[in-house]
Amino acid sequence: MEEVLTNPKAGYYMNRDVFGAQGDFITSPEVSQMFGEMIGVWAVCLWEQMGRPERVNLIELGPGRGTLMVDLLRGTSKFRNFTDSLHIHLVECSPALQKLQHQNLKCTDETSSEKKAVSSLAGTPVHWHSTLEEVPSGVPTIIIAHEFYDALPVHQFQKSSRGWCEKMVDVGEGSQFRFVLSPQPTPAALYLMKRCTWATLEEREKLEHIEISPKSMDLTQEMAKRIGSDGGGALIIDYGINGIISDSLQAIRKHKFVNILDDPGSADLSAYVDFPSLKHSAEEASENVSVHGPMTQSQFLGSLGINFRVDALLQNCDDEQADSLRSGYWQLVGDGEAPFWEGPDEQTPIGMGTRYLAMAIVNKNQGVPAPFQ
Repeated sequence: MEEVLTNPKAGYYMNRDVFGAQGDFITSPEVSQMFGEMIGVWAVCLWEQMGRPERVNLIELGPGRGTLMVDLLRGTSKFRNFTDSLHIHLVECSPALQKLQHQNLKCTDETSSEKKAVSSLAGTPVHWHSTLEEVPSGVPTIIIAHEFYDALPVHQFQKSSRGWCEKMVDVGEGSQFRFVLSPQPTPAALYLMKRCTWATLEEREKLEHIEISPKSMDLTQEMAKRIGSDGGGALIIDYGINGIISDSLQAIRKHKFVNILDDPGSADLSAYVDFPSLKHSAEEASENVSVHGPMTQSQFLGSLGINFRVDALLQNCDDEQADSLRSGYWQLVGDGEAPFWEGPDEQTPIGMGTRYLAMAIVNKNQGVPAPFQ
């Protein structure tokens, strides 16, 4: 999965723009400016709780085109003390997307080094890294992971007469890929055992298949340690379940589901996020953090005031913009098909409000973050 998505030569994300109507899928920031604005509200609230530090590392994992960060900076620009404190760190392994982020954040390079620039949107320094480990620590930190975890590699296990066996990819006849079961235990079995200890007896008994993401568990531990020692918090928004996952790995090409093994590198692979495993991983990694949620994206954005924001924007716009705003609002907070839609059926806005969940990991000393109170 990692190879298909991030192989330097043929990886799905590595040399193209896959977001938006022309790409393979659309994400919340691409749907409406209000998404990034609300994340900005959340970040400012957290910064207040952190005691308004003069310097903050604002880290975004997998920033896509940079749209969320652009809307966040624009939306918080009136809070000068907040924007002046920011050092932005974008964790991005795709050179093509780094370029897009650089453009969209209206960056100018300060030195000949490509890795550091200044965004003219708020005069904020911007740095690029290929992993979270590369981001300097020791500074209060706000981490945003929106639709990042769903692209981290998963391992799948199936119950057999030999116990749990890992599902592997093999090369069959005619050089076609196929799924097989591993004949002996695999390294990921250690994470399977850990995940099972976090599950209820009832959950464990009824499962024939189980999907885990060791990378996600490790990343969350790393984030929790950083937040525990440096202060701050992390916001994770993604589609997933507040429970154990059996089999959710899927491939999307041109907005349609396709076979996972078909033409690897040409379709997006993603899996549901196992929120309880993130919660347990964070709590295990640091006793100085607390975990809040998950709650639905609809509850999260609603509690932060997105309905007031949409009303304010509707005051000064033309009919076309109003339609776009209503459609965007529904996609962010609605559930299923929009009841007010009068356009072509294939363009009916579909709500992501209940399929996406939001969870926060914060330093314990800061109290409960908005809007989880």
